[in-house]
Amino acid sequence: MNEKTRLSTQAELKVQGCTNLKLRQLMRRVAHHYDLEMAKAGLKTTQYSLLSYALKGPMRPGELARDMKMSASTLTRNLKPLIDAGWIELTAGTDARSRTVVLTAAGRAKRDEARVHWKAAQVQLNALLGVERVLALHTLVNESLELLSPIESGADDE
Repeated sequence: MNEKTRLSTQAELKVQGCTNLKLRQLMRRVAHHYDLEMAKAGLKTTQYSLLSYALKGPMRPGELARDMKMSASTLTRNLKPLIDAGWIELTAGTDARSRTVVLTAAGRAKRDEARVHWKAAQVQLNALLGVERVLALHTLVNESLELLSPIESGADDE
């Protein structure tokens, strides 16, 4: 890339504004889209995601948080309503200090019910944005996640 092209690209980035703001604006719109559909199953999108990850089988909370790319404190906060509803259980782990996240039969049934609504939201989003744009977005997000450092244990997210 020559100097003129590099300066032109930098100027364009300044005009585009804050990447954090742009991503948050997009995320709010996408989350709202999914939340409207997931509400029909009585779940928030984050709850559906947790139930889906818990399908992998019993795992330690730290593993689940790492797989979901969220902090341990966020996981704990998001697990509470699922435990209260009887969809997830925290059972004793391999030693006295460890715990294991387990999906209950009721949790599996709730996840299966909600999957229909998740699928409807995904199909609608694909239609609104176009499949090519959705695929490009997934690729860009995955590549960006690889390039950015992992979440630190004290970091917090949704």
